[in-house]
Amino acid sequence: MPNQPAFQEIPLQRPNTPLLDQISSPNQLRLLDEEQLEQLSYELRAYLLYSVGQSGGHFGAGLGVIELTIALHFVFNTPEDRVVWDVGHQAYPHKILTGRREELLKIRQHDGPAAFPCRNESPYDAFGVGHSSTSISAALGMALAAKQKNEKRRAIAVIGDGALTAGMAFEALSHAGDIAPDMLVVLNDNDMAISDNVGGLKNHLARILSGRTYNQVRDSGKTLLSNTPGLMEFAKKTEEHMKGLVAPGTLFEELGFNYIGPIDGHDLPTLLRTLENMKSLSGPQFLHVVTKKGKGFAPAESDPIGYHAINKIEAKPPIQEAKKAQPKFANVFGQWLCDMAEQDSRVQGITPAMREGSDLIRFSERFPGRYFDVAIAEQHAVTLAAGMACEGMKPVVAIYSTFLQRAYDQLIHDVAVQNLDVLFAIDRAGLVGEDGPTHAGSFDLSYLRCIPNMIVMAPSDENELRLMLTTGHEYVGPAAVRYPRGSGPGVEISPALESIEIGRSRTIREGQNVAILCFGTLLAEAAQAAEELNATLIDMRFVKPLDTSQICKLIERHELLVTIEENVISGGAGSGVAEYLQAQNATVPILHLGLPDQFIPHGKPANMLASCDLNSVGISRRIKQRLAAFEPNISLNNAS
Repeated sequence: MPNQPAFQEIPLQRPNTPLLDQISSPNQLRLLDEEQLEQLSYELRAYLLYSVGQSGGHFGAGLGVIELTIALHFVFNTPEDRVVWDVGHQAYPHKILTGRREELLKIRQHDGPAAFPCRNESPYDAFGVGHSSTSISAALGMALAAKQKNEKRRAIAVIGDGALTAGMAFEALSHAGDIAPDMLVVLNDNDMAISDNVGGLKNHLARILSGRTYNQVRDSGKTLLSNTPGLMEFAKKTEEHMKGLVAPGTLFEELGFNYIGPIDGHDLPTLLRTLENMKSLSGPQFLHVVTKKGKGFAPAESDPIGYHAINKIEAKPPIQEAKKAQPKFANVFGQWLCDMAEQDSRVQGITPAMREGSDLIRFSERFPGRYFDVAIAEQHAVTLAAGMACEGMKPVVAIYSTFLQRAYDQLIHDVAVQNLDVLFAIDRAGLVGEDGPTHAGSFDLSYLRCIPNMIVMAPSDENELRLMLTTGHEYVGPAAVRYPRGSGPGVEISPALESIEIGRSRTIREGQNVAILCFGTLLAEAAQAAEELNATLIDMRFVKPLDTSQICKLIERHELLVTIEENVISGGAGSGVAEYLQAQNATVPILHLGLPDQFIPHGKPANMLASCDLNSVGISRRIKQRLAAFEPNISLNNAS
């Protein structure tokens, strides 16, 4: 059934999938006749639509690789043959075919499958992913290990055209081309980014170029001409030019790969024939497959960005009066950037392919000459900003916390060492919920606090974020403002572009015995605990520099200091407080509350915070436990 009509709606009832129901592993898939695979692709697409509608999650990418996923598991002997999915947004069909069909209804939930391939979840998940552009390096490592162990298995990397823009992918391609391992790179081109010339002729030529006859003639010719360098070079150039006429793969050929494509990634017979042919070829192979993101679901085909991921489809509630939408932290940043750009022509906006997530759409439209989307190239983004700062500009790098980790060297070497005027707007700080540990911003306070010349700010609400962004803009040097995903407490936001004194905290409530020093958006939870315990509560605002004068005042009249942060305890803001107290020979006890020394599994953000004792109940309980450990009439002179 090659011409099945696209679905117009997400099924609310489980679709009838008799073929799919027979498959709990690729071994069962490989028992099907090839003629049955078209029906299987239809059933798999229907089930994917239904299951993601029930659970929410990544959407369009998986719909686009239905046929490719089936073909890979049908042709290759997985899990013995390793398939590495880059990023992993597209891996839901893979999970369905590898024994997790029913579990997919709970994907991204605390007790369900992870949002991305995960090695401890299934032997079919060859490599744990979540960040872009790692697949070729990982598959190359697997191919080299197989060679050294004399194991006849294949390593396949499936990478998207977006992920291929990252330098790491080209580093791996260059290395693979140099050492010529037996591996296959499949480029899933779902944005026509490299070529839009796909059709019957291209598919036919791909079958020829990947076929045994062509490659035998090619190899025999090389052997025959090996003793005549001039003719050999002429033949090589002729082949390159001929392939260049029908395929856009000259770059990959120059890197040392045998390039095949582009072919239609939704044409199962062509996929199967081409993969079967390439399976038997030695050396590095490159297959260019063109797919459509959201394939088979009409709304997603027309709006692939909007349908990148969806929420769970809920039953329609009774009609209620519509509430005013509350701005997310990212929206506050997006508005601030536009407002500041209006006042300061030096402002530049830089993002590594996160325009929508970082809310830079308005800025890109209003200030196109000052907006730079550098694709998935975090290192380049930071050094680009450094170069701009050298020339008197005021660059703002909008980047997720977990992605800034990739540009840590550039942050230190290119920005901080030179004390350049770059502002980092760090989104998705702290726990991010269903996307799990690969996307959590758990470490930024630790890895930023230790860098000289940096100021590091953590707003507790939306208005504080705006104030701190202006403060970072006015500061001459590297500055960072980190804020979480989603919405804040909903405080009124001042439209003015005002700043605050660097290194100055604010007192939220005065209490007795216990002083809570809160860094960031856990302030609301801390406030409830402070009220219950009659504790002093301080919104610290600055992780670096610390408000040391405030800390000195607190230790004079409190028996216990409690630091709270949505960051790992190790090396975090609380560590900064302890380091200062130790330097002052202060002996007040300290309780550090933050993320434990482990990766927190995916789940609902509220549940994740509760598991770390970072909700009001957990904060209150931990403080009471610490106070209970104090013996009466014993001097409080031990730091914890």
